[in-house]
Amino acid sequence: MRLSDHDYGAFDDRLAAHDAFLRDRYPGDRPGRQPVHTVYLAADRIAGFRDWGAQALAALDAHPPVPFPAAREQQVREKLATEPIEDLRVDFEDGYGVRDDDQEDAAVKQAAAVLLEGPRPPFVGLRIKSLESPTRHRALRTLDLWLAHFPEPFIITLPKVSGPAQVEAMAALCERLETLYGLPPGTLRFEIQIELPAAVLGADGVATVARLITAAAGRCTGLHYGTYDYSAAAGVAAAHQALDHPVADYAKAVMQAAAAGTGVRLSDGSTNILPLGPDIAVHEGWALHHRLVRRSLERGFYQGWDLHPAQLPTRFAATYAFFADGMDAAVVRLRRYRDRRSGGILDEPATARALAGYLLRGLDCGALSSEAVGFSRAELVALS
Repeated sequence: MRLSDHDYGAFDDRLAAHDAFLRDRYPGDRPGRQPVHTVYLAADRIAGFRDWGAQALAALDAHPPVPFPAAREQQVREKLATEPIEDLRVDFEDGYGVRDDDQEDAAVKQAAAVLLEGPRPPFVGLRIKSLESPTRHRALRTLDLWLAHFPEPFIITLPKVSGPAQVEAMAALCERLETLYGLPPGTLRFEIQIELPAAVLGADGVATVARLITAAAGRCTGLHYGTYDYSAAAGVAAAHQALDHPVADYAKAVMQAAAAGTGVRLSDGSTNILPLGPDIAVHEGWALHHRLVRRSLERGFYQGWDLHPAQLPTRFAATYAFFADGMDAAVVRLRRYRDRRSGGILDEPATARALAGYLLRGLDCGALSSEAVGFSRAELVALS
């Protein structure tokens, strides 16, 4: 061998800056549970979230048969009775509309009080108005007032993002509010809604969404796709706006590539075809929602939006089925990889990490049990 220690050191020095960039930009998947869905409720109607479980169960009772295998019915019913909403957003944007300052101030205080007074979902937050000029001051005021009345952890949703400057401003706002409220640096974090084509592909031909993650300076927790705002802005006729339209698939593929390895999580959007009305309409709505949820999961989007209590049964049924259907094969492949045994599939380390991550998600959402999986959580974390 002709290379000296000096040569090794020279190449380390040459790539040191890039090594540091990789560690900072691509830390890997963020540990901990990711909710399977988010529910947005207008701020002045937020107290209604406590009725969603009962309403979902009532929909199942009112429109038999259940829209999934009977063997899964008890699991879904238990979920609806105990934790029907995993991630709740108090909505001060589209769902709330434009009100005068006194009204929105009062809604902020009341919504904070509602969440503080009793049991609430494991994940909560608020969606402020956009940082575009007409709503900017109201967005800042709402977030400021929320911090004054809600001392618990929460996430912020930033809508209608069109460029990195807005994200940079949001990061600066979070830093300023942390100083004013005496919060540890990095406490305030936000998710970015991808609702405009400009947030995916910029006028300069650059993938804007990657620049949005950079502009967040480590504060971005997720990218949430907005089905109808995005589709409308892209010129898709209303009758054809959907989660599975090619326009949506393109936007989400770019989002997925930009977020891969960064720890920024992805959420699909919603379907506005609700399971309401006579039995045939309800069952068609359930079938559509179940198919779309499953489709998103298969494409690596493990979270989505639900707009109505009657969508909850199919959200959980489709999610549980996705993990249960693939558990046996994932466990066999992961055991073979761990034990260095060959099989019909030769898995790479990256695939082993994905298998472990898949099983962890199944445990986190309640679809799988540790006993059935046969790996401890610590083993799966190490393998992932």
